[in-house]
Amino acid sequence: MKLSIVVPLWNKRELMRACLLSLRSSLVSFDGEAEVIVVDDGSTDGAQDLVPEEFPQFEQLSNRFNRGFAVSANRGLESAQGEFLLLLNSDTEVSAEALQQMVQLLEQNETWDGLAPRLVDRAGRTQASCMDWPRLATAFFFGTPMERWCPNSNEMQRYFLRDFDHESPRADVQPPASCWLLRRRAWRQVGAFDESLELFFNDVDWTLRLKQLGGALQYRPEISLLHIGGASTVARTDFVERWQTDRLRFYRKHHGALGGVLVKACVSWTFADWWTRRAFQPSTAETRAEGTNVRRAFTQFLRSA
Repeated sequence: MKLSIVVPLWNKRELMRACLLSLRSSLVSFDGEAEVIVVDDGSTDGAQDLVPEEFPQFEQLSNRFNRGFAVSANRGLESAQGEFLLLLNSDTEVSAEALQQMVQLLEQNETWDGLAPRLVDRAGRTQASCMDWPRLATAFFFGTPMERWCPNSNEMQRYFLRDFDHESPRADVQPPASCWLLRRRAWRQVGAFDESLELFFNDVDWTLRLKQLGGALQYRPEISLLHIGGASTVARTDFVERWQTDRLRFYRKHHGALGGVLVKACVSWTFADWWTRRAFQPSTAETRAEGTNVRRAFTQFLRSA
């Protein structure tokens, strides 16, 4: 088997259908040397029925309940048989040309661990998807009042790679796991996604572990891929606390106890700032509901912390 494609799935049935349709047409040229493994993560909107009903040529694995991206990706990648492993989000569409280009590039460059294409929206505009890795200073400047006060700080410029032209290739960056083509040996060397990072920062952690081993994912802008972006994650009611909790766990893992204390302090500071500014706003049913949601998210974060 040359290529295994793993697609973690959670709801968004129509986006998933478009993704699978693009894969079905793109795989014709692989002449049976490719497999598609869909991992349903407890979908409830009918997306879990797409593969058996409309794409029986693809394999589906199913989690009994929603366990997060890291668990689903690991399950699919561990089942994969291919020499090359393509991890693909369900809110993407891939062309036959892009698929062939990605595989050919890895075949031609045996020292590469993997690659990620340029992501574009429906209008063909390039998405600024690559980032640098978080440092201690990142927690202070991003997602806190400092982001509002100093939006163009050096740390924000560095972290979001605002000086990087996404039309140029680069290796020392962290592309999101919307589309990664990995060499099997790289996946084995780095290991699976950290499942304690349920939804966020698991791809950041994986690429950082790859970097620490001397490897890198190649960002290749000559290959483009349609990406809707955040279609499933933004629908989660626990989005805020999940993001903050996963960030805290990432910082504890890579920056030790100091990183954990810093993140908790920054989240508490941000909540206090939000509450203070809210006190000067008119009280309405909408603002009261928002206040309840924010307090719940902050409480859940502190409990998980």
